[in-house]
Amino acid sequence: MKKIFASLFLAGTFVLASAQTISFDKTTLDYGTVKVGADGHRLFTVKNTGDKPLIISKVQASCGCTTPEWSQDPIMPGKTAPLKVGYNTTIVGPFTKIIEVYTNDPENSRSVITIKGNIDAGVTVVQDPVVAKSEVVAPAKKVKITGRKTSGK
Repeated sequence: MKKIFASLFLAGTFVLASAQTISFDKTTLDYGTVKVGADGHRLFTVKNTGDKPLIISKVQASCGCTTPEWSQDPIMPGKTAPLKVGYNTTIVGPFTKIIEVYTNDPENSRSVITIKGNIDAGVTVVQDPVVAKSEVVAPAKKVKITGRKTSGK
């Protein structure tokens, strides 16, 4: 009888131990130095290292300058999914932002990942909507114009 109870207890422990588990390829993504107006999108890879489907229920950035995108589909055991993060690269200067990822992982229902970098105002990237390509434009130099005023006649 003791062996039966011990077996049931052990089996119950394994059932409780099996679950969905979230992991990331990295928890901090460093943009480095980025030019103003450059593409601010980067990817984290989310992996389910458990043995049940992992569901990302919500992803919340620390401010409106950071926009996360993720799939609502469950991540099956052993599989990965992208978590795309966009940062507004028109905001000049260094930045560090956190993104909270909420899942059905019983041990880590709230995980925190971070993006950081620096937006450099020295050079601006201008997007040409006609040809859909980017080109680098040097900052404008101040020019002093001297001379006589003309009447336009």
